[in-house]
Amino acid sequence: MGIFKRLWAALDERLGLAPLVEFARHKEVPRHRYSWAYYFGGLTLFFLGVQVVTGILLLLYYRPTAEAAFESVQFIVTRVPFGWLVRSIHSWSANLMILSAFAHMFSVYLLGAYAKPRELTWWSGFALLLLAMGFGFSGYLLPWNELSFFATRIGTDIAGKTPLVGGWLLRFLRGGDDVTGATLTRFFGFHVALLPMITSALLALHLLLIQKQGMHVPEKLAPEAKSRPPIPFVPNFALREATVWLGGLALLAVLAAFFPWELGVKADPFAPAPAGIKPEWYFLFMFETLKLLPPHVLGIEGELVGLALFTFGGLVWFLVPLLDRGSERGKRSPLFLLLGWLVLAYLVSFTALSLAGVFQ
Repeated sequence: MGIFKRLWAALDERLGLAPLVEFARHKEVPRHRYSWAYYFGGLTLFFLGVQVVTGILLLLYYRPTAEAAFESVQFIVTRVPFGWLVRSIHSWSANLMILSAFAHMFSVYLLGAYAKPRELTWWSGFALLLLAMGFGFSGYLLPWNELSFFATRIGTDIAGKTPLVGGWLLRFLRGGDDVTGATLTRFFGFHVALLPMITSALLALHLLLIQKQGMHVPEKLAPEAKSRPPIPFVPNFALREATVWLGGLALLAVLAAFFPWELGVKADPFAPAPAGIKPEWYFLFMFETLKLLPPHVLGIEGELVGLALFTFGGLVWFLVPLLDRGSERGKRSPLFLLLGWLVLAYLVSFTALSLAGVFQ
């Protein structure tokens, strides 16, 4: 018996791995015209793994204080061998992770994969998307440059307008009344401790639910899926997923090498905000919508109305497995299908128009 077989036998004896191997060996993935949608979840997981690895490398040199944060990042990109590349990969993979998470969410929604008994899978996935955006928001401030400083001030100002809890939420995020070194330290704690801890637990639950329930097949595609042989998870689907990961890695390498993430200039709390300051692209739809609202709507401050609408919309999106009662019988409501396409069109159009500079 070779060394690897002896090692496997020892691990199997202590951990009981044989049932997991047997499960993977018999696991199958349905084959139909939209089977490509199954790869978005794994791609999101891949970019999360890149975030973890590069984040650990950056932690070796980063110092989370207002006096040293910018200089430590500057040291990483100018003095540490390949430090600029690691930081660029970390920044680009964060954006690609959120983009693939959005694609995964909309593919799940439009295929009706939130229906019973997959409600918990939908809710945990929705929470993971919010956590990914939280990672982006908290990590954006860490370089302590001019753009991140004022974007964080704008973002926390919006959060501070939340009815009833706005004042408390503002001070909780900032660690005071304004964006200071205390805010940086707090965001660092969120980014490397609190959010990873919550994400790890939710991700484990999400993956467990997916393995337990299997891949969803839309009712209209059930005859097609039955007529075509399923894809064995090992090795066929796993190899296809690995190919998608390689494509994601290639895209990440091109972006990081040819479009390195800029550092900018150090934040100066006493300087005026730069003209045209905007948040990251995944918050642009909300940012531009709030800007377009009139100062007052029916005597209520426009931003408060906008935040209330976003909160209501997010709640509807979260509760769609309960609201779309027809999905339990495999007959999705056309209203909720139309809602999904409208939301997707709204997010894409507002983000694209903002990036193109149409909104001023």
